[in-house]
Amino acid sequence: MRNSEKIGISPFNFLCVVILFLAGLLFASAEQEKRVAVILEVNDAIGPATSDYIQRGLGKAADKGAVVVILRLDTPGGLDTAMRDINRAIIASPVPVIVYVSPSGSRAASAGTYMLYASHIAAMSPATSLGAATPVQIGGVPDMKPPILPKQDKEDDGEEGQDKAEGSAEKEPAPAVGDTMTKKIVNDAVAYIRSMAEMRGRNADWAERAVREAASLSSDEALQQNVIDVVATDTNDLLAKVDGWMVNINGRDVTIETSGLEIETIEPDWRNELLSVITNPNIAYILMLLGVYGLFFEMANPGYVLPGVIGGICMLLALYALQVLPVNYAGLALMILGIIFMVGELFAPSFGALGIGGIIAFVMGSVILFDTEGSEIQVAIPIIVAVSTVSSIFFLIVLRMVFAAHNKPVVSGVDEMLGSIGQVLEDFEKSGRIHIHGETWQVQSQSPFRSGDQVRVVAIDGLILSVEPVKEGAT
Repeated sequence: MRNSEKIGISPFNFLCVVILFLAGLLFASAEQEKRVAVILEVNDAIGPATSDYIQRGLGKAADKGAVVVILRLDTPGGLDTAMRDINRAIIASPVPVIVYVSPSGSRAASAGTYMLYASHIAAMSPATSLGAATPVQIGGVPDMKPPILPKQDKEDDGEEGQDKAEGSAEKEPAPAVGDTMTKKIVNDAVAYIRSMAEMRGRNADWAERAVREAASLSSDEALQQNVIDVVATDTNDLLAKVDGWMVNINGRDVTIETSGLEIETIEPDWRNELLSVITNPNIAYILMLLGVYGLFFEMANPGYVLPGVIGGICMLLALYALQVLPVNYAGLALMILGIIFMVGELFAPSFGALGIGGIIAFVMGSVILFDTEGSEIQVAIPIIVAVSTVSSIFFLIVLRMVFAAHNKPVVSGVDEMLGSIGQVLEDFEKSGRIHIHGETWQVQSQSPFRSGDQVRVVAIDGLILSVEPVKEGAT
């Protein structure tokens, strides 16, 4: 009986357990019934960091059971590969995605236009714009207009006209390789954006114009031409306008119920922030230079360790950034060649030939390092100027030292010892030892010295130095 009383549960304790259990069920039920709209913010160029942030954000929204994801967008464009990764994630998302160009004054240019077409619902704030979706390669916007052929003289007929026509046909140039590649890139972009427009039931013809002619539209014009679905002043207005809309999610129709939704913003985590920093073209450029100079310094002075460690870390980060950025390898090769020439000036002085050539190659490579023109994926000119100026100053200092060493008369070991100052190692009156030039020498003197005194070499007799006291203030 006593044992049963020991293991028994009192009514009060049992009641507490039941209350806690019911409270847990109620809390879990409340969490499950919580309805949220997830906000993702993109206010910069589309790159690897943006792609990672959006893909992770869509995954978190799906885990939360979000009703809708609103991607607030303001971008000048960006990388094609990053944009396509984002669009794949949007299309495959189990949660409806609204791409919303906001606030007023924002734009969805270039890559942003493709993202609008990929979204389940495309929305814009008043006074925003989209378009200019032509792929930009080095050399600027490609000209897709057909070439203008010279008109034949109407008076030419008969055999003369036929001969001229045959001559013209023979002289007609073959399509340039660059033109063919440009057409392939543009046609691929047209097919891509048209397929998304047809999937979402939006204006495919204007989408093609945005690619081929770099056409742009304001928000009101885009709504009138069925390029977007809605114009809303803010997020609350947007949620109110799309309430009850039906969208197709992976082959099934889903009705969006936005009334009473809580708004939750997902911010970029430290991984996104780090990726955003190192994939910035300016940062990648500086990391690469730090890596190259650090490794060169370590190879030239083995044993310092720290320059090699810093250089290795910077080089690995730079290589990762260059892997995901559109690098022009000719520019990269010119930069490395320029650095090799400038470093070579230190070890094999050429009186400026290597150094000047290295600076020229370095600047040219920096300018064409990234394979885009007129876009945000490029190194800022002020940074190129600053780095080139520092390298030039360093080179001029080294060049001056080289010329100074070249013009300096050759001095033998004995002559170099005369006039040098050493330190007495022990007390002595006429002979003893001193430390000079990193060595220990036997000396003789007419004056006594104490350990630590400074002496000057005045003569050399074999391996014996003659010294005298150093007067105060003398160096």
